[in-house]
Amino acid sequence: MKPVIGITMGDVCGVGPEIVARAVTDPEVLAMAEVCVIGDTAALERARDIVGASFDIVTFKPGAPLPAAPSGSVLCADPGLDVGDLPYGKVDARAGDAAYRFLKAAVEMAQAGQIHAIATAPLNKEALHAGGHHYPGHTEILADLTETETYSMILATPKMKVIHLTTHVGLIEAIRRIDPERTYQVVKLAHDTLVRAGIRHPRIAVCGINPHAGENGLFGEGEEEDKLIPGIERAQRDGIEASGPYPADTLFYRASRGDFDVVVACYHDQGHAPVKVMSFDEGVNITVGLRGGIIRTSVDHGTAFDIAGKGIARSESLVAAIRYAVELAPERLTG
Repeated sequence: MKPVIGITMGDVCGVGPEIVARAVTDPEVLAMAEVCVIGDTAALERARDIVGASFDIVTFKPGAPLPAAPSGSVLCADPGLDVGDLPYGKVDARAGDAAYRFLKAAVEMAQAGQIHAIATAPLNKEALHAGGHHYPGHTEILADLTETETYSMILATPKMKVIHLTTHVGLIEAIRRIDPERTYQVVKLAHDTLVRAGIRHPRIAVCGINPHAGENGLFGEGEEEDKLIPGIERAQRDGIEASGPYPADTLFYRASRGDFDVVVACYHDQGHAPVKVMSFDEGVNITVGLRGGIIRTSVDHGTAFDIAGKGIARSESLVAAIRYAVELAPERLTG
């Protein structure tokens, strides 16, 4: 049985509806999954026409049983927020609120076993906040909705995978938050996620915080020794193949050539910058560690207001997100 992947529409004023309309007719997607859009039916209809796709839409309310989807049709769980005619390319509080509610409905459907994983189109943080939901992004919303305390973000590309000790906080705060327990937790999350994806003995490399990973105390104030190495050594005692800390300026090159299966980055830009340089259009954001085993993957790009509604947004990243969602939820296929 193919897994059912719930695809949230994100901000309807951005490119989310368009990339969703392309992805639900993509031959690769149709071959590996059943899909259910969680969003606004009118927004999906408008996007379908803009991109020139052809499919019927079967609408139902989130929480109701999934209806049958005849060949050539797409399921859409529509909360009834009537945001399908909002103008493209503009920040709108109604769109921000809707993006939150689409995600909340998807989490509830996953918890009920109606969908096996969630793939998300982008939301707009300014619109999200204007709509009354004060979160840095998808990851933190998901953690709150699932009451999860220990979680992280993996960026996955064809060339490398990166998981983060910290993400949406300033650099000084990021360094403050890193400690041996967090290092161990994230290394273990990376290990468990990759084992689940079929890599029996993942090779995990941890970035240093300072230039040259501190170079034996030459740079920094001993952060590598105090915050990273005890967590790495604890993971090693558990049988996890973790090593480091390594200088970040060479580690990502080594990972891209295949020396490691995943890199642990200490802060947002340390991990995001090399990934986006190497594979901007193919990057996938994966939230790991959510309570209940919920799998969430996402495009690694924003709402692109400047091109929204023009029919030129590319769906490769969303297709890749769906692919990872299928790959990471093998034991949930009978849901």
